[in-house]
Amino acid sequence: MKIHKLYSYILAALTGLPLVTSCIGLVDDPLENVQRVEETDYTQPQNMNLLLYGAYADLYAIGWENFPTIAVRGDDVNAAGDQAALIDTDNFHYDRNFWLYNNTWSGLYSDILRWHGAQEELQKYLEAGANEARALQYIAEVKVMQGFELFQLARLWGNILIPQGSDPGELYTLEVTSFEGVMQHISDQMDQAIPDLPSVHPNQRTDIPGGITKYTALAVKALANLELKNYQAVASATGEIIADGQFQLASNYYQLFKIPGKLNGENILEFQYSDYGTPSGNVNNYLYAFFGPPSWTPAVAGASPGWGFWEPTTKYIKFMLDRGERTRLETTVLFTPDGIAEIRSDPNYANLPGWISNVSPDGDVFNNHVRLKFLSGKHYLPSTQLTPGRLAYGSNKNFICIRYAEILLMHAEALVSGASSQAMSADQAVNAVRSRAGLGSLSGVTLDDVLDEKYAEFGMEWGIRFYDLVRHGKTSELNFGGRNYTPNHRFIPYPLEQLDILPQIREAAEAANAG
Repeated sequence: MKIHKLYSYILAALTGLPLVTSCIGLVDDPLENVQRVEETDYTQPQNMNLLLYGAYADLYAIGWENFPTIAVRGDDVNAAGDQAALIDTDNFHYDRNFWLYNNTWSGLYSDILRWHGAQEELQKYLEAGANEARALQYIAEVKVMQGFELFQLARLWGNILIPQGSDPGELYTLEVTSFEGVMQHISDQMDQAIPDLPSVHPNQRTDIPGGITKYTALAVKALANLELKNYQAVASATGEIIADGQFQLASNYYQLFKIPGKLNGENILEFQYSDYGTPSGNVNNYLYAFFGPPSWTPAVAGASPGWGFWEPTTKYIKFMLDRGERTRLETTVLFTPDGIAEIRSDPNYANLPGWISNVSPDGDVFNNHVRLKFLSGKHYLPSTQLTPGRLAYGSNKNFICIRYAEILLMHAEALVSGASSQAMSADQAVNAVRSRAGLGSLSGVTLDDVLDEKYAEFGMEWGIRFYDLVRHGKTSELNFGGRNYTPNHRFIPYPLEQLDILPQIREAAEAANAG
């Protein structure tokens, strides 16, 4: 199916989908304003696909505020811009009244409730005689979506609620599940989903290009078990992906995060966006302005600037320079003249490589601005790759969530932590990633080698660095630039508005504070 045709179906699903819908504003109560459309003919199984398209529409419509909430606390990124509470979060000073926290909580839980509604409706089609394999596949795809977002909720808040159905009133009475319990629940749900999912690369799906497959579920299972430190389960899940041979690292790391990287063979989960190749009309975009330059001179005149709220750290840049990195540093970091001057002000970095410039390889010029000195290259789309007539920053760019590189390095992390595998050795996994980056091979890799490789590979992506350091107790790396991490900083506080309406999380918060 052509991507523009899929999006036409998704738009139809958004306007006519017979399942739970919720009107959630920036800080609205996620337990209110819920309606169900009852007039559905379950003897018409051809309509099941609308439920699936609607589920994907919810997944791709993830709020822009979710990502910075999830990813801001590592030593790879600074919270730039004028959101003082986001900057405070980056410094481990948490304000439970910060609207980003509540938006993220509300948005993710709203998705999960709607997806329960979709599963309930699909079950009714199944009971009415719909094709069993197709109905079960659709239910499994939605379970993976839920697993991915529950994973983000638990990494942020630790002990959370696990909805069992679409009724939002259930949230008032659910018991709080521990962080470990949530991760085990996700792993179990992926085990349920895997047998019903297609065993193809996501880019080989013709009905939903880039849609969820068995390998997406295996990846989410591996992520959950990594947090549980169940390293053999991680090795087994990642080893199955590796052994099946359908994924490979992109040959061009820079273009992986640009338009040519859409549906790349490396991508296991990516949010799909499109402007349909037209200069005007319908468009489905992620709000990349958050990451964009407040001041630039784009190669394509008129291309929009951004907000400048997401900045690589000098710590990360110097780490990469010390390793002799070019491919990944040039992709991950965009420099301004002031940024280059700041690096050079350190005598150890006075002589920078000649390729470091405030001009990207595509000719966009990044100017000085009071908000920042560097920008995220992984969230940058060259103005020359914009569809003519579409001038919004990052328009038409997909958002990558899970890559094969992460599978390889999770596999290596599991093996150096005591697991075993026949699929690939830790050395082989690490060296595959290093080779793509133009670096030499290592022998006898250690946990520190793996974590360093993950730092280099996943800078600016999904908070991977923060969660790695916390999981392995290497949090002294987070004490830079005046920051002071302590164990009670691992999870952010429950949003104040949720404490007011959910007594069980209020009790959990009080118990944690008392402890």
